[in-house]
This record gives sequence, C-alpha cells and structure tokens, in this order.
Amino acid sequence: MKRHLLIAAALALLASPALAQQKVNITADQFTLDETTHQAVFTGNVVVTHPTVTVWAPKVVAIYGEGGTSDIKTFDASGSVRLKTSDQDATGEHAVFTPADQLLRLTGNVKVTNSGGTVNASELVVNMKTNVSTFTSTGGGRVTGVFTSQ
Repeated sequence: MKRHLLIAAALALLASPALAQQKVNITADQFTLDETTHQAVFTGNVVVTHPTVTVWAPKVVAIYGEGGTSDIKTFDASGSVRLKTSDQDATGEHAVFTPADQLLRLTGNVKVTNSGGTVNASELVVNMKTNVSTFTSTGGGRVTGVFTSQ
C-alpha cells in the first residue's frame, strides 16, 4: 500500500496542489522503490496520466523526504520528455518539478506548441504560483517563435 501511495503522491506533483488528490495512472517497464535513498524510480516507456496533463519519458524519479509521500522534494523526468495538456504540447530532454517553490523547469531543445503558435528555446521555467512562463536560450542561441494571427 505504501508504494501505491508514493506513486500517487509523486505523480500528483504535475498539477497544482489543489488537484493533487485526483487519480493518477502510471505505466512503466520497471518500478523500483529505494526506501534508503528515498527514491521512487520508474523506467522504460513511462507514461503518467493525470486529469490535467500526460507525461511521457524514458525515466521518472521522485525523491521524497523523511515525511514520506507527503514530503516530495523533486519530481524528475529525463530522456525525450513530452508533457501534453488539453491545449498545449511541450517537449524537451529534462523536466524537473520542485513543490517547495512550485517551479517546473523543462530544458534541452524545448518546443511548446498550442493553437496560437510554437516557441523554441533551451529552457522553459513555469512558475505555478504566478502562472508566469519564461523561455530562455543559451549558448548564443535565441528564443524563436512562430505565432498564428487571428
């Protein structure tokens, strides 16, 4: 039962705290729970389905503190990561959500597409508290966007 609670708590981090009690489904080729290091690791074709977002990644790691499942420190998806909501589709190489500061960071060849257009960048930081999204580019690159006029 403890493992099932950990899965639900770790994956609920993908949405705002008000939605954290909603049902979350996850599939993976393998699931390892290491109570010594406080890590829940999902590997191989990981699919996380929450009512507001679906995440695909080769690997997802949830790190929790001494408080167990109610003390999630980080939620980390790596590899070719895809996050899809009802109105947006985002891809990158690495996504990290930290509940303490309510920041979601998507890095590595970031591409976000919605009905209004597409933005490409090296990094996207979404502040869940303020609903502010900031795109940045590194290594001499630039943030680029193609927008559809209405």
